[in-house]
Amino acid sequence: MPRAKVARKSTAVDMTAMTDVTFLLLTFFMLATKFTPVEPVAVVTPSSINTQILPDSDVILLTVDKKGRIFFEMDGQPKRKKLIEDLDQQFHLGLSESEKNSFMIGGGIGTDLKHLKSYLAMKPDQRRMHPIETGIPADSANNELGIWIEYGNSAQQNNLRQLRYCIKADNETPYPQVKRVLDTFKEKKIQKVNLVTNLEAAPEGSLAAIESRKNN
Repeated sequence: MPRAKVARKSTAVDMTAMTDVTFLLLTFFMLATKFTPVEPVAVVTPSSINTQILPDSDVILLTVDKKGRIFFEMDGQPKRKKLIEDLDQQFHLGLSESEKNSFMIGGGIGTDLKHLKSYLAMKPDQRRMHPIETGIPADSANNELGIWIEYGNSAQQNNLRQLRYCIKADNETPYPQVKRVLDTFKEKKIQKVNLVTNLEAAPEGSLAAIESRKNN
């Protein structure tokens, strides 16, 4: 009696649908991921027991290194685009589209308006090695820091969320330079400013330690 033939089935699996899903997920994470810009300069901040977290959006951050150099940062590419275009138009900086784009997707700025065009034409690592990175002037004779803050506020106007202002100063930053930054905020009618510090444990028995224990 002849044996019945077992039908052979193909073991091939159509991976098209799975590949499509993979690319969709990859595209989502690429668009949704927020890349942290490189810090313009390394600073060692003083310690405190304040537990408030540094905001990552709708913030103007001024970093002051131990040499007293001031760096300006603002989040949000659309806002940065408006900021640099307004500065370029008002002060006739002659920036190219490439230089504007460098500012829009970059991090902090640490030079005066006179050298901003050359500054934006450099890569971040080139700026650190170049004497052009002298910080944003904040003295009474030429307070360009006030200009950056003013135009940063203007760039935020179409956003419903309120700007927050932070100062991140090195532990060895000369106090007069920090005071210049605070005075500039005061001149711009900005009264609420946050200081960025390293978190340390609250002293045992203090109110902060008791509150922390309650929350935990």
